[in-house]
Amino acid sequence: MSALPDRLEPGAPYPLGATFDGLGVNFAVFSAHAEMMELCLFEATGRREIARYPLPEWTDEVWHGYLPDARPGLLYGFRAHGRYAPQEGMRFNPNKLLLDPYAKRLAGQLRWTDALFGYRLNSARADLSFDRRDSAPAMPKAVVTANSFDWSADQRPNTPWSETVIYECHVRGMTRLLEEVTPPERGAFAALSHPSVIDHLRRLGVTAVELLPIHSYVQDRRLQELGLTNYWGYNTLSFFAPEARYLSSGDQDELRVAVRRLHAAGIEVILDVVYNHTAEGSELGPTLSFRGLDNATYYRLVESNPRHCINDTGTGNTLNFAKARVVQMVADSLRYWATSYGVDGFRFDLGVTLGRTGHGFDPGASLFDVLRQDPLLQKLKLISEPWDIGPGGYQLGHHPPSFAEWNDRFRDGVRRYWRGDEAQRPELAARLSGSGDLFDRRARRPWASVNFLTSHDGYTLADLVSYEERHNEANGEHNHDGHQHNFSRNWGFEGPTADPRIRHVRERVRRSMLLTLFASLGTPMLLGGDEFGRTQGGNNNAYAQDNEISWFDWKLARSAAGRELTDYVAGLIALRRRYPILRSSQFLYGQSEIAPGVLDVDWFDERGLRLSPDDWDNAAGRALNMRRAHRREDGRVEVVSLLLNASESRLLFNLPPPVAHGRVLVDTAEPHIRERPTDGRVLVADRAAVLIVAELEADPAGGRPSP
Repeated sequence: MSALPDRLEPGAPYPLGATFDGLGVNFAVFSAHAEMMELCLFEATGRREIARYPLPEWTDEVWHGYLPDARPGLLYGFRAHGRYAPQEGMRFNPNKLLLDPYAKRLAGQLRWTDALFGYRLNSARADLSFDRRDSAPAMPKAVVTANSFDWSADQRPNTPWSETVIYECHVRGMTRLLEEVTPPERGAFAALSHPSVIDHLRRLGVTAVELLPIHSYVQDRRLQELGLTNYWGYNTLSFFAPEARYLSSGDQDELRVAVRRLHAAGIEVILDVVYNHTAEGSELGPTLSFRGLDNATYYRLVESNPRHCINDTGTGNTLNFAKARVVQMVADSLRYWATSYGVDGFRFDLGVTLGRTGHGFDPGASLFDVLRQDPLLQKLKLISEPWDIGPGGYQLGHHPPSFAEWNDRFRDGVRRYWRGDEAQRPELAARLSGSGDLFDRRARRPWASVNFLTSHDGYTLADLVSYEERHNEANGEHNHDGHQHNFSRNWGFEGPTADPRIRHVRERVRRSMLLTLFASLGTPMLLGGDEFGRTQGGNNNAYAQDNEISWFDWKLARSAAGRELTDYVAGLIALRRRYPILRSSQFLYGQSEIAPGVLDVDWFDERGLRLSPDDWDNAAGRALNMRRAHRREDGRVEVVSLLLNASESRLLFNLPPPVAHGRVLVDTAEPHIRERPTDGRVLVADRAAVLIVAELEADPAGGRPSP
């Protein structure tokens, strides 16, 4: 740009952030309590400050100014002046360079130093003290951007919820060891859309990838001191900028190209987003952005002692969604990712926090209302993790319509049933049928239940059947971190074993659980790598393991066993796509008669007898036949029976009339999916499941249907 002016022009309070208009850049940043706001400009390396301007205008609590002739690529930050009174929630310190909350690109990495803190770390007065050191040398800088990417030929897949199959994965971990990708691109956005990755996803038949956080995030100081890294990324620094280390080229269009290629393959992209807290931690944390701009607005503070942050997230701070500007920032961020990067949906980490008010969780909270009425966001896939650690923090099933929710009761119920726990049939039946007891309200549908066996947070599926104790020693927390109650079973030996009997049982149980997942009503989610047996060596909290513990082992995927299991999962997904009753868009309660004697859903034991109340209460009962039926467009009635046997002995199932024979689609006692005919008697191996389909044709005379 030309010589810098003496002062800024007034500019405009909207849009927030740095906006290039072709002739210059408008800067706008919110702060309700600052007394002055300064814009700091830096030379291209970010090491030297070259200009500092007070923002000349304050409109609607937004500080703003316009810099003529400025161009994209300019590096900048803010300094906020005001009262430093932590007892009142005020923590202004102009010695600290602050990142623009709307920064769309960052230059440089945060370098941990005591100067990042607004107070003197070793002071006896703790955070009541005041630190005068300049933090700019240790801070990343915001970069002015201008997006000209052409989305005109892009076509979103717009997969209906009832047909959606989600694949959860980590951008870096998925391709870090993928040899087909050139080394510089491994673990980056470019590799995410590599032909071999897309071929794998299409072979499976998944319809969406759900990526662990890709917002710019901070590497925890404690982890760095231990020689570890924050691998998962749930420590957001910027809600608008993609994480730089996932950009092999340094060009943000790398992510846009990846999304376009995934869309062209019919695959949607869902982002795991962390709006419940920021990387600034508790009141004893660093001053990086929000705390220095307006601590009392951005964070929920203890009402009786606003020196302290409310910690409903377990990370030290909680964003305050009772404030309009916080709601606006999150909504603006979501719109930006949906429009600038073509994202198809979002999974909200600790989603209960987003609906917290002064009285607890409210499904009618401001942010939820904004998302539900927004003409763009209401069309996207919105998924909540329906809990946090605050009071009343478990809210499964209580989110508003248009939201799906991670269903941990499905996860735990399926795990407990297949490991052989007693009294699991009633709970399992509720989960198989879409968890209507949790979600059938306010016109919600079965897809609102996101069903999963495993996720990034916990064991992989292979480890779930191989370990009964967590093995998190590599995390540096003396194996005290991670879930204690995993409802897992090792089947006779802890960890890897050469014992063929144990290996055989593990493989069978794993196949049975996978069939249960894909044959249940709801939206299935598969943890990436479970399709070929990925293991983390028993680590059920690999958040700090950016190494072979977390990375996909593609050699395992291409082994005979890996290919066999991958084919099996792909076959299950294909069957779910082939038989609509497996993914019904309506809840089934056994109240609709599809044909004489055939209800939309019904429940039987292995004898073919309908379960009575006493049967449901029988704690020792481990056999279940879930029979579903619907009428096809050609008039024939299609009946699908899911036979489950979690006992230690094989059982002979008698199919209840009028189903006299049919075709076995899947038998989890076998490693391959092969159809075969069957009569009304089916032998189901111990810890196995069988899926059967039959067709009935109504008697023209109005009698009972005939097979």
